[in-house]
Amino acid sequence: MIGSCVKVRYRFGNGRDYPTMVSNRVRREKSMVTALVQFKLPQAVTREKAKEIFSSTAPKYRDFHGLIRKYYLLSEDGKTGGGVYLWRSREDAEQLYTDEWKRFIVEKYGAEPTVHYFATPVVVDNLIGEILTDE
Repeated sequence: MIGSCVKVRYRFGNGRDYPTMVSNRVRREKSMVTALVQFKLPQAVTREKAKEIFSSTAPKYRDFHGLIRKYYLLSEDGKTGGGVYLWRSREDAEQLYTDEWKRFIVEKYGAEPTVHYFATPVVVDNLIGEILTDE
């Protein structure tokens, strides 16, 4: 369903209004899921080093079927890495998290990853002004 832009005023906990223009476009996806991947790093890494390492693998995910968005994660202490992946479906996600992928993570980062799935019925994307919902 596609609509036009509307002026919206958001009121947050501080009582202030924040006017903005947003699209009231709603896109429907199949049962979206979010996968949270985490792994302990053998030694702490800096944000700059993590950016370098993560940037080297980012192109692998550009055209992966069903992947809507991926965020690379690094804990504040630099000892845990991971990612948040938004998928069109669990079936799409499971095409990535194979034994081969797990071996790649172990070789690249030196630790076994954990993968946790979450149902994701609604996503608010303020960058593009859309709300994604599943069927």
